[in-house]
Order: sequence, then C-alpha cells, then structure tokens
Amino acid sequence: MNKIAITTGDRLGIGKEVLIGALNFLQIPQDKVVIIGDDTGLPYPHVTINESDNGTFCYKSLIAAAQLARNGDVSAIVTAPISKEAINSSGYKFSGQTEILEEFLSDGDEKAEMLFIAEDLRVMLLTRHIALKDVPSEVTIEDTIEKTKRLHKFLVEYEGIKSPKIAFCAFNPHIGDNGLFGDEDDKILIPAIQKMQSEGLAVELPQSADALFGKIGKKYLNSEPQEYDAIISIYHDQALCAVKAIAFDEVVNTTIGLKVIRTSPSHGSAYDIAGKGIADCSSMIEAIKLALRLKRGVHV
Repeated sequence: MNKIAITTGDRLGIGKEVLIGALNFLQIPQDKVVIIGDDTGLPYPHVTINESDNGTFCYKSLIAAAQLARNGDVSAIVTAPISKEAINSSGYKFSGQTEILEEFLSDGDEKAEMLFIAEDLRVMLLTRHIALKDVPSEVTIEDTIEKTKRLHKFLVEYEGIKSPKIAFCAFNPHIGDNGLFGDEDDKILIPAIQKMQSEGLAVELPQSADALFGKIGKKYLNSEPQEYDAIISIYHDQALCAVKAIAFDEVVNTTIGLKVIRTSPSHGSAYDIAGKGIADCSSMIEAIKLALRLKRGVHV
C-alpha cells in the first residue's frame, strides 16, 4: 500500500493549519494520502473522528492511524502536534504520541525509538520524556545496546547505509573527567559501545556533547556532509536544544522500530498562535516529505 495517514492533531492547536498549508504546497496526488481527524476541506480521503473531548479526539485519531497501519492500508503515519497534557487529562496515561503508537503497533520485542532527522543529520534519544533526575537509572548497558541496534537496523533498511557510523554523546561533561563529574560513561556507555564494537558495529566511544554538537552543527549550517550517519544523545534536551537551534524548520521527529515509520513536525501544538494564520508549515512539509520517502524502506 502506497498511502500515508496524516492526523490533524490537537483541535486547539495549529495542527490543522500547518497540515492544510503543507498539503497545498506539496500537491500530493489524492490517492497517496488519507487524513484522520477533523475535516480540512482538502480533496483527500478522510476518516472523521466524532469526539467532542479534545484529548480523547487526539487519542482516537492516533488509534485510527495505527489501525490503518496494522491492516496494511497505509505504509507510514504523519502526526500533527498534540498536547500531552490534554491526552493525560482525558485519562490516557502516555508521555507522548510515540508511546501511544508503540502500544498499538508493537508486536513482541518491537520498541519505538525517537529519532530527529534533518537531511543527513540524524539524532536519536536514548531516553525520552522523563525527568532529568530519572535519566541515570533509566540508562543501562543492555538498553543502550538494544536501542543502538534498532537505530542501526533503521539506517540499513530504510536509509540504505550498509555500514552505518554512529557517534555517542557522553553522559557527563567532559566524559566525566575520570569520575570527577560522574562515572556513568565509564560504567555504562563505554562497556556497551565496546560490546557492540566487538560485534562489528561501527560505533565510536562517547564524545563530549558540546564538542560533538558543535562539530555536526557547523557541518549542517555549512551544508557539508555529516561525518556520522547518526548521533545518539543521552537525554531529551541534550540533543534537542542543539538540533532545534540549528534546524528548527527542517528537523522532523521520526518514530522508528515499529511496523511503519511515523513522522511529525518538531514543534508543539502552539495554542498561543492557533487560528491567527501565522503558523509556519515548514516542519510539517518536511515531515510529510520524509514519510513519503521512508514509507517502504530500501530493505537491502
């Protein structure tokens, strides 16, 4: 199946606005898209979600998209932004759209990973929406290896990179300075990376996050090819402060590791500007383009 499903997102936010702007700009054939949620007035097949409560509407829209994917009716999903607070206030205890889709698209050992893509700049999060104080207890040798292998599989199967080169941000400043600033790099990251290296994966030992992002950021801004096929960052803001600073309008939040690829704009629902006609649809354009490119994978 060649279609992609696109949700209209939070009813109180800018999701529908940026979706309409993006589809008007892209002029995708009608048989390539199915829209889920509210009526957009655009000439595409549509699945209407009849629900007055905003959080429930958002949740049911995602479930409808997941069901289409499970049935084989669509081969990728694009989601407009939603409010995590709205979802949780309606009784659905998930930390984001990634986790909802994982719940309904995962079979067995499949797990979702959050990867941010802007051209050849790719940054995956080792932990996602959790408090900073909880990060150390969430990062283990076993999980680090499993998550890296999911990224490696995506790079091979969807991006066609035969031997992906992956770099790691260090857990602590200056890679811990021999334990002065913490020992997580020595006790967790380095053993995990050495294990993967022994298995033939091209994974480098951790680098100071400021130096690594300085290097990849300069290449991105100068339109130079990246040295690494992907970067793995330890926690949310370690990666996204840098990534959004250099590529806010281009970067796409991408869910990998499940039955289908899911993409989403990197911004939020932006209640403060909703309905004012000033929302920028650039990131939604990139999210749709990426979903269309990745929907089948190269499966080398």
